[in-house]
Amino acid sequence: MKSRCKVVVIGGGIAGCSTLYHLTREGWSDVVLLERDELTSGTTWHSAAQVTNFGMNQTMIGLKSHSIRLYKELAEDPEYPINYHHGDGGIRLANTEAQMDGYRHFASLARGMNVHFEVIDAQECARRHPLISTENLVGGLWDPLDGDIDPAQLCQSLARRARKAGAEVYRHTPVTALTQRDDDTWTVHTAKGDIDCDIVVNAGGYRVNEVGAMMGVHHPVASMEHQYFLTDPIPAIEEAGHRMPLLRCPISDFYCRQEKFGLLLGFYEQDCRTWGMDGIDPNFTNALCPDDLDRVTDVLEGAFARMPALMDAGIHTVINGPITYTIDGAPLVGPVPGKRNAYCIIGLRAGLGEGGGHGWLLAQQIVHGEACYDTWCLDPRRFTGHGNVELTAVKAIEDYRNEFRFHFPNEHRPAGRPFKTTPLTAVLAAEGAAFEVVNGWERIEYVKPAPDFHPTHTFRFDEAFDTVAGEIANLRENVGLTEVSGFNRYALTGTHVHDFLDRVMCGRVPRKSGKVGLGYLLNRHGMVKTEATIANLPDGRVWYGSAAAAEYHDRDWLRDHITPDEDVSIETLTNDFTILVVAGPKSRDVLRAVSRADWSKEAFPWLSVRACFVGIAPAVVMSVSFSGELAYEIHVPNNQLYAAYLALRQAGEQHGMKLFGARAIDSMRLEKGFLHWKADILTEFDPFETGLDRFVKMDKADFVGKAALSERIAGGPSRKLVTLEIECRDAPAHGGASVLRDGPVVGTVTSGAFGHRVSKNLAYAFVQPYLAVPDTRMEVDVLGERVAARVIEMSPYDPAHDRMRA
Repeated sequence: MKSRCKVVVIGGGIAGCSTLYHLTREGWSDVVLLERDELTSGTTWHSAAQVTNFGMNQTMIGLKSHSIRLYKELAEDPEYPINYHHGDGGIRLANTEAQMDGYRHFASLARGMNVHFEVIDAQECARRHPLISTENLVGGLWDPLDGDIDPAQLCQSLARRARKAGAEVYRHTPVTALTQRDDDTWTVHTAKGDIDCDIVVNAGGYRVNEVGAMMGVHHPVASMEHQYFLTDPIPAIEEAGHRMPLLRCPISDFYCRQEKFGLLLGFYEQDCRTWGMDGIDPNFTNALCPDDLDRVTDVLEGAFARMPALMDAGIHTVINGPITYTIDGAPLVGPVPGKRNAYCIIGLRAGLGEGGGHGWLLAQQIVHGEACYDTWCLDPRRFTGHGNVELTAVKAIEDYRNEFRFHFPNEHRPAGRPFKTTPLTAVLAAEGAAFEVVNGWERIEYVKPAPDFHPTHTFRFDEAFDTVAGEIANLRENVGLTEVSGFNRYALTGTHVHDFLDRVMCGRVPRKSGKVGLGYLLNRHGMVKTEATIANLPDGRVWYGSAAAAEYHDRDWLRDHITPDEDVSIETLTNDFTILVVAGPKSRDVLRAVSRADWSKEAFPWLSVRACFVGIAPAVVMSVSFSGELAYEIHVPNNQLYAAYLALRQAGEQHGMKLFGARAIDSMRLEKGFLHWKADILTEFDPFETGLDRFVKMDKADFVGKAALSERIAGGPSRKLVTLEIECRDAPAHGGASVLRDGPVVGTVTSGAFGHRVSKNLAYAFVQPYLAVPDTRMEVDVLGERVAARVIEMSPYDPAHDRMRA
């Protein structure tokens, strides 16, 4: 066994084998995989092994498409062919028009990745799958490339290719401990000796947290028992003359695929069960849980109703094994939060179908620092301190019960709520606030017009449309108040703070005390990594603020870029303060009523910051606006937040103050050309492509990513972000929707909402550069309809920004 290598991958299932193989494809051959038993002896060996193109976003579709291409190549390898039923086709069923709208959107989203789904009616579903009944069926989504693969053969094929490229695989080599050295390299201790390496990868499957504990971290991954059975041969399948398409049924919570001349039938029962919560037997390998078919009786009845032929089929084999889930159901693929040179590829509940793509994206991150797609939807840092064992378990149960029921826009499922709250959460709820969740924080979404108000889950404009319009109208004419919980906030101190920020940000960094600035950080490829507000407080501290979800992401990025000779310290204040936003033309009058400070335009102009009191509560106030109106962010210590809120509410009564929420903010920021991190700000584009030219100072001596950005400028943009006005009044354009011109796809929507102040249906989209000209006409695929759209100026509401500077 080697004593030194570049990367050690721990775990020999699909995650580990795919990572090892793809590391060699990226040019790294000095890599090792360690497996405690045999390859594929964990979850992989009992996988139902379905391989679909379906994904909830374009990154997921891209990695699944890579998996399909890779698996087809492996299956056709004459030296080591593997069993892969490629292109059997698959149907996701629907019994409501709302679900069909979702499928129409996902088909639009996939088209931008050159993946072609088909939305079909109930009769066509039955024609393509002759075993199903059309009772209570509206239609479905057809994936022509759906199929299944042999799990063990797949992993052996990947390991074989990795070995041929120079990698080594050590079976029956359990890892016993991990030690990180002072230089951030690792020693991996095994039962057969130690291996020193630069980088460690946790691909531990359902033993993920046994490996995590060796690093001193906990991963938000829990296992669920999952049952499926294999039937005896079914005559109708033998007589069909072709393989049956795969079937996934959100109506009755089951899936099935052909297995020889019978079916593999799997269940997502409501009476489900977690597994391994109190530890896992060290000898649980190539093993299963006890059968418990009583739990799936209700699901089985639904499957009988949908596929009557099942009632005459015998059960040949029952499988009950653990599969892993995360808090939101998506895997964790990327850097381990808070650790250097440590990565993970875990929580792959659909590991076989996607694992080829996950390993591909992770290998790119390890070797190049980024992948070809923005991988935030997979990033382990998207969960922060709230990702504990109990929350992961209740969310895993909820997601398991809804396996084939996708999230609708503005759908906020109830399990694990509330988790992160402020002293105002109950107060706002009493005033009628509805809440969404951001990084575990409860955040006001809108104010309900009646206690029993519950909008329909839909991809179209819902019943809250007029409520949001009313919040915006009042804010525009009078004054509005909202709470922004969880905003990421770091206090930076030290003699080199501004020099450090100047080096990691691509634009001008405000240095004057009492001033605020917005800036962007690039990766070494010149792409936009994150967005930050920099505020120079009068006491000498610098506050770094960014999106709530960016808490761990930005912490690790800043920490990793401080050089040994720089005097910079980072203190997190995210959980200590909460923001109250006062916005609207009368917001200055409200502040004057609660604070003795001078709030005139001359004394406290736009982009200023000061410490003061709001009523009796100490606060840090910034003159910044995400709404485009005169607005103030009031940062208040949580233990005095209620006092500040009461003072503002009392002062606001005579000025018509009303609460507003996140839906109103999203509408207003689209009218102003303001971007949302990880919706519109992605690592796939540079700042010039993203329309952030004014925040880049190429005449600076240097900044992270400058050299790569210079090369990109010389080569010209690949895409440009534009604002579109969409000629549609019943639905917004959702992220991922395809933009078309004369037939072909020419761009992709990143976000959309109705702009109530300009009375336009708005969307941002990255389009081909020659189309990024005002008045250029295109079409957007909105729920299956090609709707006319045109490029308009980036800020259709008050483009000179006069209102927020007033």
